[in-house]
Order: sequence, then structure tokens, then C-alpha cells
Amino acid sequence: MHDDDAQHGPLAGFTVGVTAARRAEELGTLLTRRGAAVLHAPALRIVPLADDSELLAATKELIGHAPDVVIATTAIGFRGWVEAADGWGIGDGLLELLGGIELLARGPKVKGAIRAAGLTEAWSPQSESMAEVLDRLLGEGVSGRRIALQLHGDPLPGFVESLRAAGAEVVGVPVYRWMPPEDIAPLDRMLDVTAARGLDAVTFTSAPAAASYLNRAEARGMLPEVLDALGHDVVTACVGPVTALPLQAKGIDTVQPERFRLGPLVQVLCAQLPARARVLPVAGHRVEIRGHAVLLDGALRPVPPAGMALLHTLARRPGWVVSRADLLRALPGSGSDEHAVETAMARLRTALGVPRLIQTVVKRGYRLALDAAADTKYDGS
Repeated sequence: MHDDDAQHGPLAGFTVGVTAARRAEELGTLLTRRGAAVLHAPALRIVPLADDSELLAATKELIGHAPDVVIATTAIGFRGWVEAADGWGIGDGLLELLGGIELLARGPKVKGAIRAAGLTEAWSPQSESMAEVLDRLLGEGVSGRRIALQLHGDPLPGFVESLRAAGAEVVGVPVYRWMPPEDIAPLDRMLDVTAARGLDAVTFTSAPAAASYLNRAEARGMLPEVLDALGHDVVTACVGPVTALPLQAKGIDTVQPERFRLGPLVQVLCAQLPARARVLPVAGHRVEIRGHAVLLDGALRPVPPAGMALLHTLARRPGWVVSRADLLRALPGSGSDEHAVETAMARLRTALGVPRLIQTVVKRGYRLALDAAADTKYDGS
């Protein structure tokens, strides 16, 4: 590790959970490049298109009974739909259908997929917002019109209902279906780590993934403790407002980028996580306490989990003596032997490389050796 802040990255010392199934590797790479440790657990899987009898039935029905409007919502979904239709031998029929009706594209990526298929969209919103698509349709009037909507996980809440209320017939095109992951163990581990505050942030890139994560926590009887962790200690980062809805429905505040992309999502974490770290002047050093490491005068010092638990406890009342009994309670799975505190403390001091940062107060406990000038600032906190 390097002393230079720029070299160890803004997310060094933080652990970030990734729940995405699709593009998880891309998101993980963006995070690790900025120094984060990444825990990956797909919260769902996507059923392959060619196996999906629902999509085949919907496509045949549309070719036989053309709609007035088709709304394409995602590039991967639109491409997948065309490819699946080709595989079933009805690709030409689908392209002919899409070439003869009003085809709306939700954003530039979908527009690119439509053009790549040799088609042209009738219209695309500037904002990539389904709300703008809805406004346009309702403005044109939809009474008696047949509208096909390419579904992507959960559609925008109220979108289908608003169209139906205005007199439209809405046909869903289920391009891919979300299912629970085949191996649930990684998700269970992520939920355990979330509840134990072993993550600094968890990321969500789709509403179904957020819903699946919460549903699994509920099924395991640990929803209250997971929600408590997300509500207080773990930053919940969502790629956009639709993704955040299942979490917000449970009262969880989320952070989101202004542009609904993976790069901006990572930038939000780069701003949020370092800003939440405790920075203290201790024994003539600048100590920044992160999730699984300490920045000591700008140099990254990884610390074992037990040591971090002790450090976070000491930092809650910097400069004050914390008893061995209180420190023991903070240790993960520590039992009742106060000797465990001494062992973890010795390892913590070794990891920090400057033992005098933490003072032993004989027969009383331990304290962070807060600089005298800072004492008044933190007095009584």
C-alpha cells in the first residue's frame, strides 16, 4: 500500500456489497479500481430468453394481432427479444410488425438497439424517463389503443395502471423473468454481513434485486436487523429511483446518482463513504477510521475485524476511557473472557504500527490518546 491518497483510491478501507446479477463484474471492477473490497452476492438470476414460453406466446400473439404502439425499455431486452424471435423462426415477422407501428424508445441505448435491428423509433424522451413516455402517450390520448410494453423486471409503478385507466389495452412483453439465485448461500452470507455491520455500503441496480434481498431477509426472520443496519450504518446506494422503491417502502433512505449509470453510482460512494469516516487527531497523527482499515497520516493500514470493532468503540467517545467489559461486548462472538480484548488490542496496535495511539489505563481499560488541543472539541461527546 502507498502513502499517497490517490494511489490507494477513495474507497480504500471500505467494503461494498454488490447484489447485481447482470453487469456485476463491471460494477465490481469500478469499485475495486477505487480501492474498495467487494462482496458479491447475486440477489436474483435472469431466465434465458430462448427458454421462455411466456415471451414466445406474447410475440406470436402480437404478430397475429398488431398493437398500435410498442414501448422498448432496455437495450439488452430489445436485442434479446429480436434474437429469441430469430431462434424461434419468427424474427422476420417481429421486425415487420415493429416496422409498421409506433415504436417508442425509452433512451439512447434502446434507440441504438432499435437502429441496429434496422428499425427506426418514432420518438425517444430526452430524459430516459418512463414518466415522460407516459406523459406523451396520455397527451396523445390512448383510449381504445393497444399498447405493448417490453417489461424489465418491475415496470414503473403506476405506468400500466395509468394507461389502462385512460382506456388503453396494455400487453406485457416479458423479455426476461427474474428468479431467485440458484445458489442462495452468497446472498445469505451478505445478509449476515449486512446485519453485523461488516459492509460500509450495499449497491442495487434493479428493483427486483432490492425486493429479492429484502424478501430473503424476511424469509430468514432477520428483516428487522437488516433494516436497522441499512437505516443507520450501511449506505444503501441505488442506480436510480425505480430501483430504490422496494427499499423506500420499508423506510430506508437511499443515495442515488443524478445519471442512472454504474459509473455515477460508484462516484456517489466515492463522495459518501470517505465523508462518513471518523477523522481524529491522535498522538500527533491524523487517524481516519474506515470500515476495515485506518488511514494513518494518509497511509492505509488494514485492521482485522476484531480490531476494527474495538477501534470503532473507542472512537465513539474519543479520549475517554472505555472499560474492558464494554470493549468485550463490542467484539464479534467474543464470549465472556476479557483476555480476548487484550489479544485483539495487541493485534490492533500491531496493525496500526503506532502502539501509543491507544493508551492502556491500568485497571480501568483503554482510551484513544487524543491530542490535548482536541480535548475541548470532543469533551462530553
